[in-house]
Amino acid sequence: MLKKITIVKTTAFMLAVALAVSAIIYINHDMYHANALSRVGSQGKEVTAIQQTLKERGLYAGKVDGIYGNQTKQAVIKFQKQKGLTADGIAGPRTLKALGISIGTIPAATDSNVYLLARIISAEARGEPYQGQVAVGAVILNRIQHPSFPDTLSGVIYQDGAFTAIVDGQFNEAISNSAYQAARDALNGWDPSGGAIYYYNPAKTTNKWIRSRPVIKIIGNHRFCS
Repeated sequence: MLKKITIVKTTAFMLAVALAVSAIIYINHDMYHANALSRVGSQGKEVTAIQQTLKERGLYAGKVDGIYGNQTKQAVIKFQKQKGLTADGIAGPRTLKALGISIGTIPAATDSNVYLLARIISAEARGEPYQGQVAVGAVILNRIQHPSFPDTLSGVIYQDGAFTAIVDGQFNEAISNSAYQAARDALNGWDPSGGAIYYYNPAKTTNKWIRSRPVIKIIGNHRFCS
């Protein structure tokens, strides 16, 4: 009888320990996901995208600096109220989806990615200084991480109307040797453009909208803009 009671107590103790461990894991799991949400104190590219999108909607008047402060929180709350979402000022999955925010990541410098990026660099920046070639590649990669553009390298390059070189056939011409290295440098993180998402040659465009964009850098014949 004593042995039976001991077994029952041991089993009950082990069950209690298992439940406690499960509870700890569950709590930590929830905390992890809670911390992963963009909220006051968060920083990074997702916060930048939130601020940029809210600014475009006229809900945010602060700096697009990637720092989730109280001003960003209040803008998120305004947006959430407009969309009938829980107005807690936290940019969770439902809020991000409603904002239309989907951000890609810079692809690895694989042979296929280098080849594709080098092809557009060569077509768009043939004859430009080497730094300017890298900057053109960086603009393309910056677009991948911007909420207003496709999330992949091929998506950005082949986006309708994005690059004249796709339309006029220059994209299919032989790739210059320097473009390959420029592609590698851009994929490995060099951004001479200063974070630009647009560029243009003032001698070749009369487009008033592109000329109105704030210029960040001038490299060779190109103006790099935000």
